[in-house]
Amino acid sequence: MTRTLQSLQASNLACIRGQRALFRNLSFSLRAGDALAIEGPNGAGKTSLLRMLAGLLPQAAGTIRFTADGGAIEDGEERGHWVGFLAHHDAIKSQLTTLENLRFFASLYAAQADVESALGAVGLSAAAELPGRYLSAGQKKRLALARLKLSNRPLWLLDEPLSSLDAQGRALAAATIAAHCAQGGIAIAASHEPLGLDCVKLRLGT
Repeated sequence: MTRTLQSLQASNLACIRGQRALFRNLSFSLRAGDALAIEGPNGAGKTSLLRMLAGLLPQAAGTIRFTADGGAIEDGEERGHWVGFLAHHDAIKSQLTTLENLRFFASLYAAQADVESALGAVGLSAAAELPGRYLSAGQKKRLALARLKLSNRPLWLLDEPLSSLDAQGRALAAATIAAHCAQGGIAIAASHEPLGLDCVKLRLGT
């Protein structure tokens, strides 16, 4: 990880979608090394909150502040440069092989990494030459985890990171997130399932 966020602070956030308030007066703070699990029923605003933090969706009220060595960062576009996002869409190019997909993202992130070893770390060495369109949902999620590791972004935002994974894959995801936090990163995951690691919990829709 090339950059570290010292802290993330969300104060009195409100989210309104389709003239309906999903949440109001939402506040929390995290420091380097923390993990947060966002829980709640469908439609409670979990994904919207992740998108807000990433600077992809403006908040209806409140502030989001990242603190780094260079000072405070509140602008949504600037916050996005600190974020690695694992979303529902896998962002995999179907015509490229698994290895080619990961090489593309390594180049995009200017990652100085052994891409083949990164594939091996998520259990995809045997699928390296398989075109993306033939990957299973679980293999796509593993590839997304490898992409996230190569991003070198200190804040990971993960939307249902355990979906489509078998027991071994879930353990891999939990270990990957835990390792990121142990290296000084921050992870925030929206999940209907327990993440399998020590973390703070925030419940929406209560």
